[in-house]
Amino acid sequence: MEKTYIMLKPDAVRRGLVGEIIARIEKKGYSIVDLKMFSLNEDILKEHYAHIADRPFFPEVVAYMTSGPVVGMILEGENVVKGMRNFMGPTKYLDAPAGTIRGDYSCNDRENLIHGSDSVENAEIEIARFFN
Repeated sequence: MEKTYIMLKPDAVRRGLVGEIIARIEKKGYSIVDLKMFSLNEDILKEHYAHIADRPFFPEVVAYMTSGPVVGMILEGENVVKGMRNFMGPTKYLDAPAGTIRGDYSCNDRENLIHGSDSVENAEIEIARFFN
C-alpha cells in the first residue's frame, strides 16, 4: 500500500475543521496510520519549503505556518498520493471544484487548509521529516 503525508494547516485547526476533514478522508477510504498535532518552527519550514525559502514572500509563509498548531497524518491506501492531491483540490481556491477540501472550505489562496505530498518519493521524505 502506498503512503502519503498530509498536514492540516493552522487555519484548518483555527476554524475547527480538523474533525470534518479527517472524517472526509476516512469516508474516502484511506487509512490513517499515524496522526499528531504539533507546532512548526522556521528551521523545519526552511527545510520543508526549501524550493521557496529564498522568495520574498517566504516570511509570510513562515508567519502563517507558525500562527498555530498543525495536524500531521500518515495516510495509507491505493494510489493515496494522487488520490489525496485530487481530493484536496488545487492550491488556488477559486480553481478548486466543489467536493474538494479546498473547494468546499477555502476562502483565500494564502490560507489553503491542507498540504499533501506531491509524489511517493516526497511522501517518504516528508514522513521522515515530520514523524522521524
